[in-house]
Amino acid sequence: MVAYRHLGSSGLKVTEITYGNWLTHGSQVEADTAVACVHTALDLGITSFDTADVYANTVAEEVLGAALRGQRRESLEVFTKVYWPVGPQGPNDVGLSRKHIMEGINGSLRRLGMDYVDLYQAHRYDYATPLEETMQAFADVVRSGKALYIGVSEWTAEQIDAGQSLASQMGFRLVSNQPQYSALYRVIEDKVVPTSTALGLGQIVWSPMAEGVLTGKYLPGQEPPAGSRATDAKGGKQMIEAWMRQDVLTAVQRLRPMAEGAGLTMAQLALAWVLQHDFVSAAIIGASRPEQLVENVKASGVVLDDEVMSAVDTALGDVVQRDPALTRSPDKRPA
Repeated sequence: MVAYRHLGSSGLKVTEITYGNWLTHGSQVEADTAVACVHTALDLGITSFDTADVYANTVAEEVLGAALRGQRRESLEVFTKVYWPVGPQGPNDVGLSRKHIMEGINGSLRRLGMDYVDLYQAHRYDYATPLEETMQAFADVVRSGKALYIGVSEWTAEQIDAGQSLASQMGFRLVSNQPQYSALYRVIEDKVVPTSTALGLGQIVWSPMAEGVLTGKYLPGQEPPAGSRATDAKGGKQMIEAWMRQDVLTAVQRLRPMAEGAGLTMAQLALAWVLQHDFVSAAIIGASRPEQLVENVKASGVVLDDEVMSAVDTALGDVVQRDPALTRSPDKRPA
């Protein structure tokens, strides 16, 4: 079964492998397959589920809600997010204004078919709204009982610091940050992680397998496998393009002997590597087929020794992205 970890310094426990439906539900896979994946996740001991209102323009929340219907609500930890444009994408259908946050939480709860979410997250930082307004709105969401905890996603260290200061003044605390993090993408380590740890935020990391590149299925000098994310315009082809360089694919193949030596698949190695870091509260994985979950959850509880961790660093070398300036939100709201 999947292990639990505390979400930051809060009392909330979440499964260290969390199921996310960013690129799948409502877009990449059919609804019946999505439901099968969610039920498989539950059977494997995953009780934490991450979504967002913007995923498939609100449809992903509907699919997740339908898949979880009939489950004991108290036994689940459900996360969603607000910021990106939704619905008809009018001028107030985006951002972290009080109007959009209040309407956003009500819409998410309606689509999920729930009275509350466990974690409500600012999907990006909003430069067009005073931070005080945003944090006051989140405080009111918590007081209303519509969300139990508040987190952020892809905020800089300075933004997290300022947000936590205001949150504390308003009677609540930020408990989490949701950044991209993997053995290939480590931009949070220099600034975001130390600040978050000092302020009690855990990291709920997305793309722990670097959009699938760390699974090793993309081979240097060869075309991507048919049906893979790299060939699917609806399934994240644009997101994976940055990793489809020959030097990256060659470096990733150097991880294969390490995975085999540890008795792991390359996907399991990638997840286990992320989970070795104590600042990580959970790693989000998706699935287009239930059997992917069956294999990947085996990374829960795996302990990699220092020799393997060092060998991963050496194998990937200078293809690892570490620039902390890459943690950023759009300067302007999307039109």
